Amino acid sequence: MHSIIDEHALYVVKHPGRFALDTLKAFRANQGLLLAGAVAYYALLSIVPLMILIVIALSRIVPQHVLLAALGHLLQWLVPGQSNALVRELANFLEHRAVIGWVLFITMLFFSSLAFTVLENAMSLIFVHRVAIRRRHFLLSAVLPYCYILFLGVGALVVTLVSSGLDVVGAEGLDVFGTHVSLQGLSRVVLYLLGLAGEIFVLTSIYMVMPVGQPTLRHALFGGVVAAALWEITRHVLVWYFATLSQVSVVYGSLTMAIVILFSLEWLATLLLFGAQVIAQYERFGLEPAGAPKQPIKTG
Repeated sequence: MHSIIDEHALYVVKHPGRFALDTLKAFRANQGLLLAGAVAYYALLSIVPLMILIVIALSRIVPQHVLLAALGHLLQWLVPGQSNALVRELANFLEHRAVIGWVLFITMLFFSSLAFTVLENAMSLIFVHRVAIRRRHFLLSAVLPYCYILFLGVGALVVTLVSSGLDVVGAEGLDVFGTHVSLQGLSRVVLYLLGLAGEIFVLTSIYMVMPVGQPTLRHALFGGVVAAALWEITRHVLVWYFATLSQVSVVYGSLTMAIVILFSLEWLATLLLFGAQVIAQYERFGLEPAGAPKQPIKTG
């Protein structure tokens, strides 16, 4: 097993272009863009109910304004350029949370789990070589989205505490030999690096948990780093594009926020699934003939 892993790593190092091309071909054969569109659509349905559930649960522990500010930082990674608009919608909803009954609560819980279910199905298509060997029990698949919702809630609490602590440190600064030194720049850098590390951690955990089978941490981390690096480039480009060149508000009017969020989520889902394809291609190397044609998924 170790010799196969070493051979895989040696192949990627020696032929990075060929490996990238094979991965792109496999991603296209698996209808990666179509899968990403499905994941993004259900993520759009899920993101607001999920944020509402997290805010309602954590507002009993953390003051609401602190929590909303931290979620604003978190949403900048997920939907660049639209985090402030989403936070405003959350704040408006929380002003009327007394009207939330059990039926609405269960409905929100259901919709917040849809994106995870669709993502798991998309992963099964990419890691079809694992599915053919081992299938996941349906009860585990049913419970998995809600475990991830709990996991994201805990992560949001950690982000809230860390970001508020860094804001306090940055605002107070230090006195060095009678000179006041501001730490706001340093706190922003530390917050960015922590956010990047958290992004890699979340992506790695998705690659560890969502696909069927028992992946290795090394492979999952490899895919997580690739997807995180590509998303960092993409989200900065998206922020610049929507701020300078985009005329989306002229075309879509009041639907602008939904369109921009959907577009951002589709890019994120594409890179997420592409990272999974990188792992799958890495695992399959040596298990199928070199240059074997990819069997595309057929619809209809």
